[in-house]
Amino acid sequence: MRHLLLCVGLVCCLGCGNTDKAATNTSTTKPGEPGVNRDNTAVNERDRNSNSKTPIDQNENQADIDRTAEIRRQVMDAKLSVNGQNVKIITSDGHVTLRGPVDSAEEKNRITEIATKIAGVDKVHNELEVNVNR
Repeated sequence: MRHLLLCVGLVCCLGCGNTDKAATNTSTTKPGEPGVNRDNTAVNERDRNSNSKTPIDQNENQADIDRTAEIRRQVMDAKLSVNGQNVKIITSDGHVTLRGPVDSAEEKNRITEIATKIAGVDKVHNELEVNVNR
């Protein structure tokens, strides 16, 4: 019985190493064709190696948590794109940092307007990027 369980476990582990290129392709087009590349590795590396704020920098005090939650609620109510709804909103000592890709300049302006209305003009640092692949 122990050998059977060992064999089943081994087969499961081997099956987890899926090397099917179709399953791991990050592009929406075939190799060599122009199109949108969904690979954001460079952005992730840039963010990891910079002094830019990340969600880990969000303060734990109730005022900052409430400010972030209110901005997020209004962003969600604004019926923006998925990118717009998923921007990072980081509040630390009353100062709000907005980061991430948005689909248009209009979305960037709308999110900035929401954050500014809640936090104040001089308390919003806008690092939103208009997605050039759209």
